[in-house]
Amino acid sequence: MGCAPVRCSAVRALVLLLALASAAAAQQIPFNHKVHAGDSKLPCKTCHANPDPGDKMTIAAAPKCMQCHSAIKTESPSIQKLAAFVKNGREIKWQRVYQVPGYVHFNHRAHTAAGIACATCHGPVAQREQLTREVDLSMGACMACHNEKKVSIDCSFCHEAQPGNP
Repeated sequence: MGCAPVRCSAVRALVLLLALASAAAAQQIPFNHKVHAGDSKLPCKTCHANPDPGDKMTIAAAPKCMQCHSAIKTESPSIQKLAAFVKNGREIKWQRVYQVPGYVHFNHRAHTAAGIACATCHGPVAQREQLTREVDLSMGACMACHNEKKVSIDCSFCHEAQPGNP
C-alpha cells in the first residue's frame, strides 16, 4: 500500500530539505552574515575577493576584518580574539559551507558577470546569522539552471575530459 501522492511529495520535500540543511560549520571566530551583508549592506565582494582567473571566491583574512574592527565593536570578545589572530600573525581557518567537487570546473566570475546573484547558489545569506548549506548544488540543479538560462549543458562545459573518457 503506497502513500497518497500529496503526502509522498511532502515527505520527499522534507527529506530533500533535511539533506540540504547541514549543521552550521564550527568557525574559529563567529561571523554574522546578517549583520555584515544584511544590516550593514556590505556587498559580498567586500569580504570575498575574486582573484584571477576568477574560479574561486576567497574568504577574508583576519587583517581584512580588522580594517573595520580596529574601531568597530572592539570590546567584543570575538573581535578581541580576531585582533589577537592578527597580532600573532595567525590565519583564521574558516570552514567552507559550499564547495564544488574537484572534478567540476566552476568559475564564480563567469556567473557573476552573467548577472547571477550570489543568493542563487548560496541562499539568502544576508538573512542568516550562521550559514548552513541550504541550496541544492547537485549536477541536476546546475543543469536545470543552465537549461532555464539557455546555457550549455554539454559535459565538457563543467567537466574536464578524463583519460579514457573523452
